[in-house]
Amino acid sequence: MLETYPTPAALADAAAQAVEARLADALAVRPRASLVGTGGRSPAPVYDRLAAAPIDWARVVVTLSDERCVPENSPDSNAGLAHAHLLQGPAAEAELLPLWPHADEAALAALMPFDAVILGMGEDGHVASLIPGDPGLESALTTDRLTALVPEGLGRPPLARITLTLSALSQSRAIFLLIAGEAKREVIERAQAGADLPVGRLLMGPAPVRVFWTPG
Repeated sequence: MLETYPTPAALADAAAQAVEARLADALAVRPRASLVGTGGRSPAPVYDRLAAAPIDWARVVVTLSDERCVPENSPDSNAGLAHAHLLQGPAAEAELLPLWPHADEAALAALMPFDAVILGMGEDGHVASLIPGDPGLESALTTDRLTALVPEGLGRPPLARITLTLSALSQSRAIFLLIAGEAKREVIERAQAGADLPVGRLLMGPAPVRVFWTPG
């Protein structure tokens, strides 16, 4: 079941509003809230809108669904993307818990269940860096650990990575999956029909997932 938006801008508006509402609800009942961001093209417009949200960002901890093993000033860094688009304006008061070069599983566990998770998806059905073709994929989909290493040569760009596991992502109060184009819509439909893809495992898991789709 896809939530359809006519343009990428409309999708970004709706996703930012949904994430803001989840964080606000969390802060109303708990001392802090946790937000998991992601990389790629889909989240930047959402981050731009979310950065101005009138919530108590000093009580929000941001971490990442996955990270490329590159310095933060690299254009391939997901942490760099978060700093450039999300951790600006009011949201600059949020704390960022990076995954690389050191993933602190105890600190991640303290944030769980995550209040809001933003994910994209590749045309191969990968989410975070749970990538088909990775010899360690099945382990990352079944382990109780919160993070897994991904070797170079996979994904675009084909850099070594670290990713949250399916177990970690499944311990979320709300997941917002952002996709665009007919090819990715077809991937979702295949996953819902039973194709064994990482996104399908996520959709069949315990965490509630909203899929935001735009044709553009």
